[in-house]
Amino acid sequence: MSQCHCGNARAYEDCCGPYHAGTALPPTAEALMRSRYSAFIVQNVDYLQSTLLPETAQDFNREETEQWARDSQWQGLEVRWTEAGGPEDDTGKVEFVARFQFEGKDYLHHETSRFEKRDGRWYYVDGAMGPRPRTADKVGRNDPCPCGSGKKYKKCHGA
Repeated sequence: MSQCHCGNARAYEDCCGPYHAGTALPPTAEALMRSRYSAFIVQNVDYLQSTLLPETAQDFNREETEQWARDSQWQGLEVRWTEAGGPEDDTGKVEFVARFQFEGKDYLHHETSRFEKRDGRWYYVDGAMGPRPRTADKVGRNDPCPCGSGKKYKKCHGA
């Protein structure tokens, strides 16, 4: 038994394998995302298609997905951030980076995915490519500097 492709310390047979075989359902959005990554490695395109939200499945290109799974050398998965997506939630988001090599070149697939749970089953909805946008309050020139110095921003870190 070897470590699961998704990066968890458990063996594939005890981690993503049961999801791919249909004997268990991923309990969280992150577990579904990890199992989808693992499905690319084992080229389980049926699983990838079955975990799409039904109304988005018409956009699934089986031939392209099979080629991507078959012709890529998958090199690792990094989960960067999750929001909700737990066993009691109905929606969730997961930001991840999947590293792979395709036609001799190294690539990163950086995505923030949205997931939805229906009738106890998690589905992939869609994803936004690239890093998750960072949000911060804009500091005005005459506002106190956020560093806590007591000076105006323009005289401190805004200089």
